[in-house]
Amino acid sequence: MRGGLLRRNMDMPLSPLRTSAPLRNSSLPLPPHVALVLQGGGALGSFQAGVVESLFAHGIGVNWVAGISIGAINAAIIAGNTPDQVVPKLRSFWELVSGGMPNFVLPENHAIEEAAHLAAAATVAMFGVPGFFRPHGLAGPFAVSGSREAVSLYDTSPLRETLDRLVDWDRVNDGPVRLSVGAVDVESGNFDYFCTGDPRWKGRIDARHIMASGALPPGLPPVEIDGRHYWDGGIVSNTPLAHVIDHQDGDMLLFQCDLFPAEGPLPRTLTDVMARQKDIQYSSRTRQVTDQYLRLRREHHAVERLLATLPPEIAASVEAEAVRDMIDRGSINIVHLIYRGREWESGAKDFEFSRRTMLDHWEQGRSAVATAVETGDRLIARNILDGKSASFDLSAPGSIKEKQA
Repeated sequence: MRGGLLRRNMDMPLSPLRTSAPLRNSSLPLPPHVALVLQGGGALGSFQAGVVESLFAHGIGVNWVAGISIGAINAAIIAGNTPDQVVPKLRSFWELVSGGMPNFVLPENHAIEEAAHLAAAATVAMFGVPGFFRPHGLAGPFAVSGSREAVSLYDTSPLRETLDRLVDWDRVNDGPVRLSVGAVDVESGNFDYFCTGDPRWKGRIDARHIMASGALPPGLPPVEIDGRHYWDGGIVSNTPLAHVIDHQDGDMLLFQCDLFPAEGPLPRTLTDVMARQKDIQYSSRTRQVTDQYLRLRREHHAVERLLATLPPEIAASVEAEAVRDMIDRGSINIVHLIYRGREWESGAKDFEFSRRTMLDHWEQGRSAVATAVETGDRLIARNILDGKSASFDLSAPGSIKEKQA
C-alpha cells in the first residue's frame, strides 16, 4: 500500500475541462476525512475547479468542503452534485461566467497580455459577468436610500438562477459531503458559518447562504437571511481553514487552495502595488494558521508524553482526565495548493473573467495537484500511516516545504 502512492493514473491525459467521472483508487491509505478548503478570489476560482478535476481523476474524493466567496460557489457545486456530475457542473459554471468575452490567442508578449487583461477587467466592470452579476439599471446616487441599488453597483439575481440550476440543495443538506461557508453579519460585524452536519446550526443551506458568502461590497449587495444581512466572508477571513481545523474530529487530509500567495516580489509599478496589496490582504495568513496549529499539536504531544509518566492513581484523577480531554485527537496533513499569478496580471486579476485566463487558472489547479501527486509517498502516505501531522507548502513548481508537528 505504501509503494507508488498516488502514482496510478499519472499518465492519464487531462484535456481542458474534461467531464469523465472521478476514478476510485482503493489502494490509497486515505484517512476518514478528506477536506477541501477554498479561498475567495473571484475569477481566480477556476484554479480550484482544476484542483477538483485532478483530485477526482486520481481517485481522491472529499467528504468535507468549505469555502468563502467564489470558494463557496465552487463548494456548493461540489457538495450539491453526485461525483460523476461535479466536474461537468463546475465546467458549466466557469464556461458561463467566462462567456462574455472570446477566447483570444495572444502572443507571449508582456505588454500585449497585460493590455488584454486590463481590457477584459474593464469590460467586466462595465457590463458584469454572465450568470453572475450585472449593473443596476439605476445609478446609486439616484436610488432610494437603503435599496439594493443604493448600496451596491451590481445586481446578483443572475447568480441565484445559476446556483439553483447547478446545485441540488437537498443533496447539499442531506448528502454525504459536508459543506461549510462563511459570511459576515453587516450590522454586528460577526463572522458566521453556515455548516451542514453541525448540530449547533439548525438551518438548511440554499442559494442565499452561498450568495451571502460572496457579497463583496461595494460591488455586490448584502444578502438577507432570517432578518440579518450578510457580506462576503473575505472581509474578515478569506479562508475557512481555521474553522475546519477547529472542528476536526478524526484523522484528516486537507487540501487548502490559496488564490492569493502570501509571498511575492517587491512591486516595481503601481499595477504591481495593487496586485501585491491584494495578495497580502486576502492571503488570510494561512501559513500563520497552519504554523499555530502545528505548534499547538507539538504542545499536545508533550502533554501526552507527560501524562504517560504519571502514576496510575494520578493518571486516573479527574484533573488528569480534564487535561487529557483538552488534547486534540487524530492527525492532520495540510497540503497548500497555491495559485501563482502571471507576470501580466494586476490588482484586477480577481474580476478578470475572460475565457483565456479562466482556462489558464484551471490548468494551474491541475498542475498543482500533479506536483503533490508526484511526491505523494512523502506527502501523504508516510504521515497518514504513522499518525503524524504536518503542513506542505507548494510554493513554487517542483518545490515543497514540509513542516512537521
